[in-house]
Amino acid sequence: MGSVVRVQARIGQRALFLTTAALPLTGWAVHAIALHKQLAATRRDPLTGLLRRDAYTARARRLLARHDDDAVVVLVDQDHFKAVNDTLGHAAGDTVLAATAARLTAWAGPRAAVGRLGGDEFAGVVQLPAAHLEQRLAQLVRMLHTPVVLDDGHTVDVAASIGAATPHTIGSRDLTVLQRAADAALYQGKHSGRACLADATHATVPSINGRRAGRPGTSRWGRAA
Repeated sequence: MGSVVRVQARIGQRALFLTTAALPLTGWAVHAIALHKQLAATRRDPLTGLLRRDAYTARARRLLARHDDDAVVVLVDQDHFKAVNDTLGHAAGDTVLAATAARLTAWAGPRAAVGRLGGDEFAGVVQLPAAHLEQRLAQLVRMLHTPVVLDDGHTVDVAASIGAATPHTIGSRDLTVLQRAADAALYQGKHSGRACLADATHATVPSINGRRAGRPGTSRWGRAA
């Protein structure tokens, strides 16, 4: 009987040791998960869920380095957005921004880099063969011109201007150069109801209406986003 008690005691001590040793590991695991979530949150825009500027820029540059032959840089600028905020309120404006982000994400696909640059400005780098580029950009135009349903059930007509640039056409895989060209093309075709594809001349435009176009780290108006 005594031997049985001693065996049980040893098993109990071992179980206590394992449980005690596991506690710090569990604590660190919980801490690591919480830290990971915090870091992920700093990379994401809280309203749209898209990558913030810095995270988007890092991912976009990696994609361009790997897929420059069939990559396209796309910039999206919401049309008449101030009017939505002024007439329908900021909650409606937030709904429009979230809808635009969701549509751009769905169009770009899971392997793309999609970010919110600030305000009503969005960007993406997508792997897209040249043969399908025109068709896919027209599809994006249709998606971004689909009315948005607000929380109260009402709908609001929306539109967006789109500029795109490819490394092959621009002659560079540098993200800053490509975004500058896409931005120039966007504003050339502003309110036209179609996507405007940049050519080599768009890359030489130093600014659009006095803005530092497409410069990472600033908005188009030169302010930090």
